[in-house]
Amino acid sequence: MRLATWNVNSLAARLPRLLAWLPEAHPDVLCLQETKIPDAAFPRAELESLGYRVASHGGGRWNGVAVVSRVGLEDPVLGFAGEPGFPQTEARAVAATCAGVRVWSVYVPNGRSLDNPHYAFKLAWLASLRDALAAELRAGRDRLAVCGDFNIAPTDEDVWDPAEFAGSTHVSEPERAAYRELLALGLRDVPPRALKGRPFTYWDYRAGAFHKGMGMRIDLTLLSPALAAAVRDAYVDRDARKGTAPSDHAPVVVDLGPAAG
Repeated sequence: MRLATWNVNSLAARLPRLLAWLPEAHPDVLCLQETKIPDAAFPRAELESLGYRVASHGGGRWNGVAVVSRVGLEDPVLGFAGEPGFPQTEARAVAATCAGVRVWSVYVPNGRSLDNPHYAFKLAWLASLRDALAAELRAGRDRLAVCGDFNIAPTDEDVWDPAEFAGSTHVSEPERAAYRELLALGLRDVPPRALKGRPFTYWDYRAGAFHKGMGMRIDLTLLSPALAAAVRDAYVDRDARKGTAPSDHAPVVVDLGPAAG
């Protein structure tokens, strides 16, 4: 199975790029974040024409997630029990079973700043996500993949210059502790290789950050042990960040061997 995750930063704006990328990269399952499109407007027909089925969770111009699969899609669930809102719950998580693998696409809240109420919301959301994933594992779903934009750089190695991020979100100890709590469930972070430079997945649009290598690794793939043992390759597709009107994120692609289905 080839599993991928991509924050497209508006599916409407990035649809031509996505439709061109899918036949090139050939993912079996793709998790999308920041689709920023209501479910009724999701381009299902275009994706179905390429052999993909869709489970989407979107409410409009903000947030939005989806699981896109060409190897079957069963038991889709939008959101999760106990999910907090700000103040209402948002379209930040969707799960589906694809070829026997339970796949979650998640878009973790940004947090904005350490003194912003959105930061407390982010930590509460992560705690609730941990509980939801623990319930999945207790239910016997030991082939579990949690993919998406976590808005957390797990270590200082995952940002281009730690000093530039001091006192900001994405690198604070409470956020990193919340990330480690997910790993404590038995999930394993799959670090991708970089085709050039360091394996960052996000670069700000401003100041030529992409070309200067001023990025972060915040798009993660967390796998249960059974899946992690089957990883054959993982890489950041930097080419998808190039060209006209790209997302500010690049896709992460993970290849799983036969043992993972």
